[in-house]
Amino acid sequence: MAKKGNRVQVILECTEQRATGVPGISRYITTKNRKNTTARIELKKYNANLRKVTVHKEIK
Repeated sequence: MAKKGNRVQVILECTEQRATGVPGISRYITTKNRKNTTARIELKKYNANLRKVTVHKEIK
């Protein structure tokens, strides 16, 4: 029987684009270890709509 892993898929969404009102949504899918990282993660990722690197936060 396969054991259940601690890694879960999370969705990262751009915070700056929501505030500016530019149409479209920049989202990325990644994985995180639920046991080591219990808090929501923030990563700097490229936003194609704004054409710059912005902060992306984990959404539920």
